[in-house]
Amino acid sequence: MAPRTLPILKQLLSKSSSYNTNFIGSRFAPKRSVTYMPRPGDGAPRPVTLIPGDGIGPLVTGAVEQVMDAMHAPVYFERYEVHGDMKKVPEEVLVSIRKNKVCLKGGLATPMGGGVSSLNVQLRKELDLYASLVNCFNLPGLPTRHQNVDIVVIRENTEGEYSGLEHEVVPGVVESLKVITKFCSERIAKYAFEYAYLNNRKKVTAVHKANIMKLADGLFLESCREVATKYPGIKYSEIIVDNCCMQLVSKPEQFDVMVTPNLYGNLVANTAAGIAGGTGVMPGGNVGANHAVFEQGASAGNVGHQKLVEQKKANPVALLLSSAMMLRHLQFPSFADRLETAVKRVISEGKYRTKDLGGDSSTQEIVDAVIATLD
Repeated sequence: MAPRTLPILKQLLSKSSSYNTNFIGSRFAPKRSVTYMPRPGDGAPRPVTLIPGDGIGPLVTGAVEQVMDAMHAPVYFERYEVHGDMKKVPEEVLVSIRKNKVCLKGGLATPMGGGVSSLNVQLRKELDLYASLVNCFNLPGLPTRHQNVDIVVIRENTEGEYSGLEHEVVPGVVESLKVITKFCSERIAKYAFEYAYLNNRKKVTAVHKANIMKLADGLFLESCREVATKYPGIKYSEIIVDNCCMQLVSKPEQFDVMVTPNLYGNLVANTAAGIAGGTGVMPGGNVGANHAVFEQGASAGNVGHQKLVEQKKANPVALLLSSAMMLRHLQFPSFADRLETAVKRVISEGKYRTKDLGGDSSTQEIVDAVIATLD
């Protein structure tokens, strides 16, 4: 490793044994993070907190359980029932995640309005899962409008418009506060640049609206610029969020790693996922210094339509690929490679695909095809 990065990496590793960059998804030849360091007892089965969630969640998490069992992956699940209409995440669930350090979850429905907070957001805040990572890339054999798409969206996960600071000033007037701090902005920028360096990425693009929100987004940009100076080998650029969306749908291959504040990241990740093949095939994870939660990468709160649940035709690909990210995070790279390769081979062959990918296969048919393809 080049000497210039050692102080930065040591600083990051002091907060987390692997800085959690080693769970990142990859392509047919998955990249292994250079932060891989075997832990004591490496290879022993690891407990993982499992939250099936709402809607299609039990279907797709059940798919993961079947595949993990078939490949004899060294993990076992501690299952907890959590649903989006609960007022808060049960304490025993948080205790389990803090103990196990890792969680796999299906979507949790978020009620619209009514003052009920999102349990997805609650989890991120309670566990300080400050970085959301979504890898949007073309899957071989899956036709899309654009080719050569391989975008990593790294989104600040704990503040911004998701701070939840809203109140009614007078009847008919509601004030919603957007909070941006230097600490959180620098932290997410460091994660993005370190990810880019460790995964041989060439460019980091900061997404903002500093032409209008000059103080809030201005602070975010200032933090990104300061961090960028410590990585001279990585090209740094900036783009206003509205122009970013236009560029994404017209020329997405120009983007590599994108670092964003909270709300913009949600919009950008979903747009990039739609371009690259749909939210049903894009893996993702949320990471903090001590914990990681893996789920569908884009539209993580999407619980599907009731018809999908009744017909049992939900697409399990996104969560299967997210599970491969989880296996790599747990230091089981060979199992992660096997799972990713099998899933991508099934997609490439095209015989079994769910409706969102142009087919009519059931969730179980996809699972059976992946298991049959495992090397």
